[in-house]
Amino acid sequence: MPKLTADQALQRLKEGHQKYLTENHSVIEIDDAKRVELAKAQEPFAIILGCSDSRVPAELIFNQGLGGLFVIRVAGNIVAPSQIGSIEFAADQFGTRLVVVLGHSRCGAISASMNLLLSGAEHASPNLDFIVSRIKPAIQNVVEETEGLSEEERMQAAVRANIRASVEQLRHGSEILEGLIANDGLRIVGAEYDLETGGIEFLDE
Repeated sequence: MPKLTADQALQRLKEGHQKYLTENHSVIEIDDAKRVELAKAQEPFAIILGCSDSRVPAELIFNQGLGGLFVIRVAGNIVAPSQIGSIEFAADQFGTRLVVVLGHSRCGAISASMNLLLSGAEHASPNLDFIVSRIKPAIQNVVEETEGLSEEERMQAAVRANIRASVEQLRHGSEILEGLIANDGLRIVGAEYDLETGGIEFLDE
């Protein structure tokens, strides 16, 4: 079966998400034959770097079953060496040509980072502070430029700034990914999931 191009993969994600929205639930069929087939090999058509938030399960909101998506989840959909390595592995090993950085509204990691920026404090946990330290540079300007706006407007601006920062880090933080972008049609795009409406907006396609 020919590999999907990045554009074809993106269209498949959009169609799956539309089905999730219009049917008000995900319809994912998993049978024994599919499980046995996938036990031998996998060919995910898209790589998703998403937030660990329990309300944003990529397979459900894109209406994809077993074997469709290679999903990496971490609080704040941040980019660190382990996430880059996982994406490099999937793109190289499976020939997957689409990476989506999936953030979402009202993200707790973004909110915590904003609060710490405003207070000038550090998180008490060095492990959690590592996550926050990856987010703070992406939202520093947003926090300063959105002073006076509503909390919801500031959050949305910060969430989107963080998504775009992660996209840029993936595009320019790995020689392997840079090579795949330049020579093999790899695309890396950002998207924001709205917790209330269930909708997804793709950013800067």
